[in-house]
Amino acid sequence: MALPVLTADEQRILGSLLEKQRTVPGSYPLSLNSLRLACNQTSSRDPVTDLDDAAIENAARELKGRGLVRVVWAGKGSRALKYHQLLDEALSLQPDERALITVLLLRGPQSPGELKTRTERLHPFDDRTAVEQVLQRMMALPEPLVRELPRRAGQQDHRWAHLLGPVPEPEGAEGAPTVDREVVLAQGAAARDQQVRDTYDAVAEAYFATLGDELVNKPFDVWLLERLADLAGSNPIVDVGCGPGHLTAFLADTGAQVSGVDLSPAMIEVARREFPDLDFTVGSLFTLLRPRAAAGWGAIVAWYSLVHLAGSELAPAVAALARTLAPGGVLAVAVHVGDEVRHVTEIVGEPVALDFVLHDQAEVLAAFTAAGLIEVEWYLRGPVATEAPTERLYVLGFQAD
Repeated sequence: MALPVLTADEQRILGSLLEKQRTVPGSYPLSLNSLRLACNQTSSRDPVTDLDDAAIENAARELKGRGLVRVVWAGKGSRALKYHQLLDEALSLQPDERALITVLLLRGPQSPGELKTRTERLHPFDDRTAVEQVLQRMMALPEPLVRELPRRAGQQDHRWAHLLGPVPEPEGAEGAPTVDREVVLAQGAAARDQQVRDTYDAVAEAYFATLGDELVNKPFDVWLLERLADLAGSNPIVDVGCGPGHLTAFLADTGAQVSGVDLSPAMIEVARREFPDLDFTVGSLFTLLRPRAAAGWGAIVAWYSLVHLAGSELAPAVAALARTLAPGGVLAVAVHVGDEVRHVTEIVGEPVALDFVLHDQAEVLAAFTAAGLIEVEWYLRGPVATEAPTERLYVLGFQAD
Protein backbone atom coordinates (compact mmCIF):
# COMPACT_ATOMS: atom_id res chain seq x y z
CA MET A 1 0.00 0.00 0.00
CA ALA A 2 1.05 3.60 -0.58
CA LEU A 3 2.27 5.37 2.52
CA PRO A 4 -0.09 7.92 4.05
CA VAL A 5 0.98 11.54 3.68
CA LEU A 6 0.38 13.19 7.05
CA THR A 7 0.15 16.88 7.86
CA ALA A 8 2.10 18.24 10.82
CA ASP A 9 -1.03 18.09 13.04
CA GLU A 10 -1.76 14.53 11.93
CA GLN A 11 1.82 13.49 12.66
CA ARG A 12 1.60 14.94 16.15
CA ILE A 13 -1.76 13.24 16.87
CA LEU A 14 -0.68 9.80 15.66
CA GLY A 15 2.71 10.07 17.36
CA SER A 16 1.04 11.01 20.65
CA LEU A 17 -1.44 8.14 20.42
CA LEU A 18 1.32 5.66 19.58
CA GLU A 19 3.38 6.89 22.55
CA LYS A 20 0.61 6.93 25.14
CA GLN A 21 -0.66 3.50 24.08
CA ARG A 22 2.68 2.13 25.32
CA THR A 23 3.52 4.43 28.23
CA VAL A 24 0.07 4.84 29.87
CA PRO A 25 -1.99 1.85 28.68
CA GLY A 26 -4.37 2.21 31.64
CA SER A 27 -5.75 5.49 30.30
CA TYR A 28 -5.68 4.54 26.62
CA PRO A 29 -7.57 5.19 24.27
CA LEU A 30 -7.29 8.93 24.91
CA SER A 31 -10.08 11.40 25.48
CA LEU A 32 -10.02 14.65 23.53
CA ASN A 33 -8.64 16.47 26.56
CA SER A 34 -5.92 13.86 27.15
CA LEU A 35 -4.99 13.85 23.47
CA ARG A 36 -4.69 17.64 23.44
CA LEU A 37 -2.41 17.52 26.50
CA ALA A 38 -0.33 14.75 24.90
CA CYS A 39 0.06 16.70 21.66
CA ASN A 40 1.02 19.94 23.40
CA GLN A 41 3.25 18.66 26.18
CA THR A 42 6.55 20.49 26.44
CA SER A 43 8.76 17.44 26.98
CA SER A 44 9.70 14.92 24.27
CA ARG A 45 8.20 17.12 21.53
CA ASP A 46 9.89 19.15 18.78
CA PRO A 47 8.46 21.57 18.03
CA VAL A 48 6.20 22.28 21.00
CA THR A 49 2.68 22.95 19.70
CA ASP A 50 -0.50 24.60 20.96
CA LEU A 51 -3.23 22.67 19.18
CA ASP A 52 -6.79 23.44 20.27
CA ASP A 53 -9.73 21.04 20.44
CA ALA A 54 -11.09 22.09 17.06
CA ALA A 55 -7.80 21.45 15.28
CA ILE A 56 -7.45 18.02 16.90
CA GLU A 57 -11.06 17.05 16.13
CA ASN A 58 -10.71 18.12 12.49
CA ALA A 59 -7.44 16.22 12.03
CA ALA A 60 -8.79 13.15 13.85
CA ARG A 61 -11.87 13.18 11.64
CA GLU A 62 -9.65 13.19 8.56
CA LEU A 63 -7.53 10.36 9.97
CA LYS A 64 -10.66 8.35 10.78
CA GLY A 65 -11.81 8.68 7.19
CA ARG A 66 -8.47 7.26 6.02
CA GLY A 67 -8.59 4.32 8.43
CA LEU A 68 -5.75 5.59 10.65
CA VAL A 69 -7.80 6.47 13.75
CA ARG A 70 -10.79 4.78 15.38
CA VAL A 71 -13.18 6.79 17.55
CA VAL A 72 -14.74 4.77 20.39
CA TRP A 73 -17.09 5.46 23.28
CA ALA A 74 -15.44 5.94 26.67
CA GLY A 75 -17.60 3.28 28.29
CA LYS A 76 -21.07 1.93 28.79
CA GLY A 77 -23.56 4.74 29.14
CA SER A 78 -20.94 7.39 28.39
CA ARG A 79 -21.17 9.84 25.50
CA ALA A 80 -17.52 10.86 25.75
CA LEU A 81 -15.37 9.88 22.79
CA LYS A 82 -11.89 8.42 22.87
CA TYR A 83 -9.30 8.10 20.14
CA HIS A 84 -7.33 4.98 19.14
CA GLN A 85 -4.60 4.92 16.48
CA LEU A 86 -4.51 2.33 13.68
CA LEU A 87 -1.26 3.43 12.02
CA ASP A 88 0.76 0.48 13.31
CA GLU A 89 -1.80 -1.94 11.83
CA ALA A 90 -1.98 -0.05 8.54
CA LEU A 91 1.81 -0.17 8.14
CA SER A 92 2.28 -3.65 9.70
CA LEU A 93 4.89 -2.21 12.06
CA GLN A 94 7.06 -4.48 14.18
CA PRO A 95 7.54 -3.35 17.81
CA ASP A 96 11.03 -1.96 17.15
CA GLU A 97 9.83 -0.16 14.01
CA ARG A 98 6.84 1.19 15.87
CA ALA A 99 9.04 2.73 18.56
CA LEU A 100 11.23 4.49 16.01
CA ILE A 101 8.30 5.81 13.98
CA THR A 102 6.69 7.11 17.19
CA VAL A 103 9.73 9.17 18.19
CA LEU A 104 10.37 10.38 14.63
CA LEU A 105 6.77 11.60 14.40
CA LEU A 106 7.06 13.43 17.72
CA ARG A 107 10.55 14.92 17.46
CA GLY A 108 11.57 15.09 13.81
CA PRO A 109 14.91 13.96 12.35
CA GLN A 110 17.29 12.37 14.87
CA SER A 111 20.55 10.44 15.00
CA PRO A 112 20.63 6.73 15.93
CA GLY A 113 22.09 7.61 19.33
CA GLU A 114 19.28 10.07 20.05
CA LEU A 115 16.72 7.50 18.94
CA LYS A 116 18.27 4.89 21.23
CA THR A 117 17.90 7.22 24.22
CA ARG A 118 14.42 8.45 23.38
CA THR A 119 12.83 5.04 22.73
CA GLU A 120 13.79 3.55 26.12
CA ARG A 121 10.16 3.45 27.35
CA LEU A 122 8.83 2.19 24.02
CA HIS A 123 11.27 -0.56 23.02
CA PRO A 124 14.57 -1.66 24.61
CA PHE A 125 17.27 -1.43 21.92
CA ASP A 126 20.56 -2.99 23.03
CA ASP A 127 22.71 -0.24 21.52
CA ARG A 128 22.86 2.27 18.70
CA THR A 129 23.94 -0.46 16.26
CA ALA A 130 20.62 -2.22 16.89
CA VAL A 131 18.82 1.05 16.09
CA GLU A 132 20.78 1.46 12.86
CA GLN A 133 19.93 -2.11 11.81
CA VAL A 134 16.21 -1.46 12.21
CA LEU A 135 16.46 1.85 10.35
CA GLN A 136 18.24 0.08 7.47
CA ARG A 137 15.49 -2.57 7.45
CA MET A 138 12.79 0.13 7.34
CA MET A 139 14.60 1.92 4.50
CA ALA A 140 14.83 -1.32 2.49
CA LEU A 141 11.07 -2.00 2.53
CA PRO A 142 9.18 -1.94 -0.82
CA GLU A 143 7.62 1.29 0.51
CA PRO A 144 10.47 2.73 2.64
CA LEU A 145 9.37 4.19 5.96
CA VAL A 146 12.49 6.25 6.69
CA ARG A 147 15.40 7.89 4.94
CA GLU A 148 18.89 8.90 5.96
CA LEU A 149 19.51 12.63 5.74
CA PRO A 150 22.73 14.26 4.52
CA ARG A 151 25.06 15.17 7.35
CA ARG A 152 24.72 18.85 8.28
CA ALA A 153 27.67 21.16 8.74
CA GLY A 154 29.34 20.47 12.07
CA GLN A 155 27.54 17.14 12.54
CA GLN A 156 29.36 13.94 13.33
CA ASP A 157 26.40 11.63 12.72
CA HIS A 158 23.69 11.22 10.10
CA ARG A 159 20.11 11.82 11.13
CA TRP A 160 17.07 9.87 10.01
CA ALA A 161 13.56 11.07 9.14
CA HIS A 162 10.25 9.30 8.54
CA LEU A 163 8.57 9.32 5.12
CA LEU A 164 4.99 9.79 6.32
CA GLY A 165 4.76 13.44 5.34
CA PRO A 166 6.80 16.64 5.27
CA VAL A 167 9.33 17.03 8.09
CA PRO A 168 10.40 20.68 8.19
CA GLU A 169 13.68 21.59 9.83
CA PRO A 170 13.37 23.67 13.02
CA GLU A 171 13.85 27.38 12.34
CA GLY A 172 17.52 28.29 12.24
CA ALA A 173 18.64 24.66 12.12
CA GLU A 174 20.23 24.81 8.65
CA GLY A 175 23.94 24.51 9.06
CA ALA A 176 23.72 24.59 12.85
CA PRO A 177 26.31 22.35 14.46
CA THR A 178 25.10 19.47 16.59
CA VAL A 179 26.96 17.18 18.93
CA ASP A 180 27.22 13.42 18.56
CA ARG A 181 27.54 12.13 22.10
CA GLU A 182 27.62 8.59 20.74
CA VAL A 183 31.07 9.04 19.23
CA VAL A 184 32.63 7.73 22.46
CA LEU A 185 31.14 4.33 21.60
CA ALA A 186 32.67 4.19 18.13
CA GLN A 187 34.82 1.20 19.17
CA GLY A 188 32.23 -0.19 21.59
CA ALA A 189 31.57 0.27 25.30
CA ALA A 190 34.23 -2.23 26.35
CA ALA A 191 36.97 -0.37 24.46
CA ARG A 192 35.81 2.95 25.90
CA ASP A 193 35.81 1.52 29.44
CA GLN A 194 39.32 0.15 28.96
CA GLN A 195 40.56 3.52 27.74
CA VAL A 196 39.01 5.26 30.77
CA ARG A 197 40.48 2.65 33.13
CA ASP A 198 43.96 2.86 31.60
CA THR A 199 43.94 6.66 31.62
CA TYR A 200 42.99 7.01 35.27
CA ASP A 201 45.37 4.25 36.28
CA ALA A 202 48.18 6.24 34.64
CA VAL A 203 47.33 9.54 36.37
CA ALA A 204 46.19 8.23 39.77
CA GLU A 205 49.21 9.37 41.81
CA ALA A 206 49.46 12.77 40.14
CA TYR A 207 45.69 13.22 40.40
CA PHE A 208 45.73 12.78 44.16
CA ALA A 209 48.82 14.95 44.61
CA THR A 210 47.36 17.78 42.50
CA LEU A 211 43.82 17.58 43.82
CA GLY A 212 44.58 18.82 47.32
CA ASP A 213 41.56 20.09 49.22
CA GLU A 214 39.54 21.06 46.15
CA LEU A 215 36.32 21.47 48.12
CA VAL A 216 37.74 24.60 49.79
CA ASN A 217 36.87 26.52 46.63
CA LYS A 218 33.51 24.78 46.10
CA PRO A 219 31.15 25.96 48.85
CA PHE A 220 28.08 24.76 46.93
CA ASP A 221 29.48 21.23 46.68
CA VAL A 222 30.24 21.30 50.40
CA TRP A 223 26.70 22.38 51.22
CA LEU A 224 25.15 19.73 48.96
CA LEU A 225 27.38 16.89 50.18
CA GLU A 226 26.61 17.76 53.80
CA ARG A 227 22.93 17.79 52.94
CA LEU A 228 23.20 14.34 51.33
CA ALA A 229 24.89 12.98 54.43
CA ASP A 230 22.03 14.37 56.50
CA LEU A 231 19.40 12.90 54.16
CA ALA A 232 21.00 9.45 54.33
CA GLY A 233 20.91 9.49 58.14
CA SER A 234 22.08 6.16 59.49
CA ASN A 235 21.79 4.46 56.09
CA PRO A 236 25.03 3.79 54.16
CA ILE A 237 26.29 6.04 51.36
CA VAL A 238 28.32 5.03 48.32
CA ASP A 239 30.56 7.38 46.34
CA VAL A 240 30.47 6.06 42.77
CA GLY A 241 33.48 7.05 40.68
CA CYS A 242 35.29 7.96 43.87
CA GLY A 243 38.74 8.37 42.31
CA PRO A 244 41.39 8.71 45.05
CA GLY A 245 38.71 9.01 47.72
CA HIS A 246 38.67 12.72 48.63
CA LEU A 247 34.86 13.07 48.50
CA THR A 248 34.43 9.75 50.29
CA ALA A 249 36.67 10.99 53.08
CA PHE A 250 34.77 14.29 53.28
CA LEU A 251 31.48 12.44 53.68
CA ALA A 252 33.04 10.20 56.33
CA ASP A 253 34.12 13.31 58.26
CA THR A 254 30.45 14.33 58.50
CA GLY A 255 29.82 11.10 60.40
CA ALA A 256 28.29 9.24 57.44
CA GLN A 257 28.79 5.53 56.89
CA VAL A 258 30.36 5.71 53.43
CA SER A 259 32.30 3.59 50.95
CA GLY A 260 33.77 4.24 47.52
CA VAL A 261 33.69 2.48 44.13
CA ASP A 262 35.78 3.27 41.06
CA LEU A 263 36.56 1.67 37.71
CA SER A 264 40.31 2.34 38.08
CA PRO A 265 42.29 -0.14 40.21
CA ALA A 266 45.11 2.40 40.62
CA MET A 267 42.70 5.05 41.92
CA ILE A 268 41.34 2.54 44.43
CA GLU A 269 44.87 1.62 45.49
CA VAL A 270 45.63 5.30 46.22
CA ALA A 271 42.33 5.73 48.09
CA ARG A 272 43.01 2.68 50.28
CA ARG A 273 46.49 3.93 51.08
CA GLU A 274 45.42 7.48 51.91
CA PHE A 275 42.22 6.58 53.78
CA PRO A 276 42.88 3.11 55.25
CA ASP A 277 39.90 3.26 57.60
CA LEU A 278 37.41 3.48 54.71
CA ASP A 279 36.11 0.80 52.34
CA PHE A 280 37.02 1.12 48.65
CA THR A 281 36.19 -1.33 45.86
CA VAL A 282 36.97 -1.61 42.15
CA GLY A 283 33.71 -1.72 40.21
CA SER A 284 31.41 -0.24 37.58
CA LEU A 285 28.37 1.92 38.27
CA PHE A 286 26.37 -0.38 35.96
CA THR A 287 26.96 -3.34 38.29
CA LEU A 288 26.67 -1.57 41.64
CA LEU A 289 25.30 -3.88 44.34
CA ARG A 290 23.22 -3.05 47.37
CA PRO A 291 25.14 -2.76 50.67
CA ARG A 292 25.69 -6.02 52.50
CA ALA A 293 24.03 -4.94 55.75
CA ALA A 294 21.14 -2.81 54.46
CA ALA A 295 18.17 -2.99 52.10
CA GLY A 296 19.71 -0.32 49.89
CA TRP A 297 21.84 2.79 49.83
CA GLY A 298 20.60 5.80 51.74
CA ALA A 299 22.42 8.00 49.24
CA ILE A 300 24.43 7.46 46.07
CA VAL A 301 26.87 10.21 45.11
CA ALA A 302 28.00 10.19 41.47
CA TRP A 303 30.16 13.31 41.13
CA TYR A 304 31.25 13.56 37.48
CA SER A 305 31.06 9.78 37.15
CA LEU A 306 28.97 9.95 33.95
CA VAL A 307 31.29 12.24 32.00
CA HIS A 308 32.61 9.49 29.71
CA LEU A 309 29.20 7.96 28.91
CA ALA A 310 27.38 8.41 25.62
CA GLY A 311 24.00 10.11 25.67
CA SER A 312 22.28 6.77 25.08
CA GLU A 313 23.90 5.39 28.26
CA LEU A 314 22.51 8.06 30.59
CA ALA A 315 19.12 6.49 31.22
CA PRO A 316 20.49 2.94 31.76
CA ALA A 317 23.19 4.29 34.12
CA VAL A 318 20.75 6.28 36.24
CA ALA A 319 18.33 3.33 36.32
CA ALA A 320 21.09 0.94 37.41
CA LEU A 321 22.04 3.21 40.30
CA ALA A 322 18.43 3.91 41.30
CA ARG A 323 17.69 0.19 41.61
CA THR A 324 20.13 -0.08 44.53
CA LEU A 325 18.63 2.77 46.58
CA ALA A 326 16.78 2.11 49.81
CA PRO A 327 13.16 3.32 49.97
CA GLY A 328 13.42 7.08 50.39
CA GLY A 329 17.08 7.02 49.35
CA VAL A 330 18.54 9.78 47.20
CA LEU A 331 20.65 9.66 44.03
CA ALA A 332 22.83 12.75 43.49
CA VAL A 333 24.60 13.26 40.18
CA ALA A 334 26.93 16.05 39.02
CA VAL A 335 27.74 16.40 35.32
CA HIS A 336 29.12 18.94 32.89
CA VAL A 337 26.47 20.22 30.47
CA GLY A 338 26.76 21.66 26.99
CA ASP A 339 26.85 20.73 23.32
CA GLU A 340 30.28 19.21 23.03
CA VAL A 341 32.35 16.08 23.29
CA ARG A 342 35.63 17.50 24.54
CA HIS A 343 38.83 15.66 23.68
CA VAL A 344 41.37 16.13 26.47
CA THR A 345 45.10 15.64 25.97
CA GLU A 346 46.22 16.44 29.52
CA ILE A 347 44.96 15.67 33.03
CA VAL A 348 46.84 17.10 36.04
CA GLY A 349 49.88 17.66 33.85
CA GLU A 350 49.96 14.10 32.53
CA PRO A 351 49.52 13.41 28.77
CA VAL A 352 46.28 11.54 28.00
CA ALA A 353 43.85 11.00 25.13
CA LEU A 354 40.33 10.91 26.56
CA ASP A 355 36.89 12.21 25.60
CA PHE A 356 34.64 14.03 28.06
CA VAL A 357 30.94 14.24 27.21
CA LEU A 358 29.06 17.44 28.03
CA HIS A 359 25.52 16.15 28.48
CA ASP A 360 22.20 17.75 27.62
CA GLN A 361 20.35 18.98 30.71
CA ALA A 362 16.96 17.80 29.47
CA GLU A 363 18.30 14.31 28.80
CA VAL A 364 19.81 14.07 32.29
CA LEU A 365 16.53 15.09 33.91
CA ALA A 366 14.60 12.71 31.66
CA ALA A 367 16.85 9.85 32.81
CA PHE A 368 15.87 10.53 36.43
CA THR A 369 12.18 10.54 35.55
CA ALA A 370 12.51 7.34 33.47
CA ALA A 371 14.17 5.63 36.46
CA GLY A 372 11.07 6.34 38.57
CA LEU A 373 12.82 8.79 40.89
CA ILE A 374 10.57 11.42 42.46
CA GLU A 375 10.90 14.94 43.85
CA VAL A 376 13.68 15.57 41.34
CA GLU A 377 15.50 18.84 41.96
CA TRP A 378 18.36 20.36 40.05
CA TYR A 379 20.88 23.19 40.23
CA LEU A 380 22.77 24.72 37.32
CA ARG A 381 26.03 26.34 38.36
CA GLY A 382 28.34 28.58 36.38
CA PRO A 383 31.77 27.45 35.26
CA VAL A 384 34.69 27.32 37.65
CA ALA A 385 37.90 29.13 36.80
CA THR A 386 39.61 26.60 34.52
CA GLU A 387 41.21 26.73 31.09
CA ALA A 388 38.13 25.11 29.54
CA PRO A 389 35.17 26.08 31.76
CA THR A 390 31.81 24.34 31.59
CA GLU A 391 28.45 24.72 33.29
CA ARG A 392 27.82 22.16 36.01
CA LEU A 393 24.47 20.47 36.60
CA TYR A 394 23.62 18.87 39.96
CA VAL A 395 20.53 16.64 40.09
CA LEU A 396 18.89 14.91 43.07
CA GLY A 397 16.13 12.32 42.85
CA PHE A 398 14.49 10.22 45.55
CA GLN A 399 13.39 6.62 45.56
CA ALA A 400 9.74 6.26 46.51
CA ASP A 401 9.11 5.02 50.06
